[in-house]
Amino acid sequence: MKKILSFVLLLFSFWAYAQSEQLANNYFDRGDFEKALVSYEGLLKSQEGNYNFFQRIIECYQQLQQFDKAQTQLETRFNKYKQTNLLVELGFNYQLQKNQEKANKYYNQAIDKIKKNANEVYGIAYVFERKALVDFALLAYKTAIEKEPKMSFNFQMAVLYGQQGNTTQMIDAFLEEAYINQQNLPLIQNQLTRFMSEQEDVVFNDALKKALLLRAQKTQDIFWNDFLSWLFIQQKEYGKAFIQQKAIYKRNPESFYNIVSLGQMAIEDNDQDSAKEILTFVLDNTKDLDLSIQAHSYLLEMRINNATDKDYPAITAEIESLIKEFGISPYTLSLLKQQADFYAFHLNNPEKAKAILKSAMEMPINRYQLAETKMELADILLYEEKFNQALIYYSQIDEEMSGDVIGQEASLKTAKTSYFKTDFEWASHQLKALKSASSQLIANDALELFLLISDNTVEDSLQVALKKFARADFLLYQNKKKEALEKFQLLLKEHKGEDIEAVTLVRIGKIYEKQGDFIKALENFNAIITNHKESIYIDEALYYSAEIYNIHLNDPEKAKPLYEEMIFKHEDSIYFVDSRNKYRKLRGDTNL
Repeated sequence: MKKILSFVLLLFSFWAYAQSEQLANNYFDRGDFEKALVSYEGLLKSQEGNYNFFQRIIECYQQLQQFDKAQTQLETRFNKYKQTNLLVELGFNYQLQKNQEKANKYYNQAIDKIKKNANEVYGIAYVFERKALVDFALLAYKTAIEKEPKMSFNFQMAVLYGQQGNTTQMIDAFLEEAYINQQNLPLIQNQLTRFMSEQEDVVFNDALKKALLLRAQKTQDIFWNDFLSWLFIQQKEYGKAFIQQKAIYKRNPESFYNIVSLGQMAIEDNDQDSAKEILTFVLDNTKDLDLSIQAHSYLLEMRINNATDKDYPAITAEIESLIKEFGISPYTLSLLKQQADFYAFHLNNPEKAKAILKSAMEMPINRYQLAETKMELADILLYEEKFNQALIYYSQIDEEMSGDVIGQEASLKTAKTSYFKTDFEWASHQLKALKSASSQLIANDALELFLLISDNTVEDSLQVALKKFARADFLLYQNKKKEALEKFQLLLKEHKGEDIEAVTLVRIGKIYEKQGDFIKALENFNAIITNHKESIYIDEALYYSAEIYNIHLNDPEKAKPLYEEMIFKHEDSIYFVDSRNKYRKLRGDTNL
């Protein structure tokens, strides 16, 4: 019984102590420094060695401008514990009083401690950094390295150089650290990406590129070629990234998968010229069956996406020829899925498509391949308007692959199926959960559809226009562009001036763009820019218009002001970074 009682008392004391600390922190965070001071002093009495409580007491004194008390406390603790970082604290206490001469005296005393013992740098430099005393923090690290050359603080110093705005030394320090400790490469690239996105001009990007090129030329180490490839990918310059990957391949033929991945990225960013060049290179240089099939699949995907009805016989023959060449096996599953998709969505032969997929599902394939095949089958069932059967397969994938991206994709398609059925309430319920999906692409798609439903329900509680829109959207899903266009145009006439007008103009514009009628596409996007400036679709209209002028009409002078408006007025758009990069290129800021 005594043991139980002791345990309960101990537990209660821990709880009371935690409550006291939380109360002190709350006072401090609210700026009630007098109450915070009393609370922290009480806590420090029970834990004299707790430096965090002591630090908060000093900060409370300083906030209350009781600098003499802070100095007394700091000197007393320094004499007792001999913690050299307290020299920085003493100096900072004088700096707060505008006495820089005395502050520097203590700062230099701290530096002298490092001269005698390089290991003192860890505590001293940390306090300098925390107080934003960048120059002294750098001096601390440099002093330690002079004392002990084996020490390395490249990462810490690079961050400090960045805070100074000294990008040249920051880049050099980051690159040196990346080469010495290659396991830290992702962390360093993440830091560099932050600077790349924050710069208002291309000076930083050019400096980084020059530094990498210099190292690649000087050392001939493929590490730098790979780093350069990463940089060009960030800038969506896939052709230049390919040059670096080819250089790596010549010295390391095992790097082919990187080239295939690069081709896929070029496809996703609609850089078709680079994608074709990359994938053709793969086919010309590899004997690997898997890589060959992958490359053929990506090239076929591009051809199908840009095909018209007259191209279909040739594409059909190409697919059949490839399957005949490589055989029917788990290795050719990607080609079989493409064949099924092409038969259903382009040749309007869903029965043949389903037969191909059901046969593929009987092969010895892994759970991911089975999920992908089921997904394609569900897509075709949805194409046939067999909504419930499609939902069964989507639900199976969602359950079997829970937590995986393909499971989230199935969940999104479940919501879209409900949307196509005009069951908007259930679709919204599913989309709410997907807005925080781990895949940014899925999260963005879920948010876009959720906003479409919610925005067009406020003023139209019966959702009359939204139901018509969903039907037209379903025709688009079925690849029936002509019928979809007619439905969207009728919707525009019947509901002119309503909330749904802007998104309808986006859909019509994209259909015309896909058909190659760029003038009509621009007319619809311009209608949004002119009449729906406050719409959530304004950034899409600006970006799509800029892309048409830039890529399809070869009229950069008309593209530039559209990209420029994206940069200055729509920083939260998913098209912001791409718009900024393309605007800079058109303006001639980069070395093309």
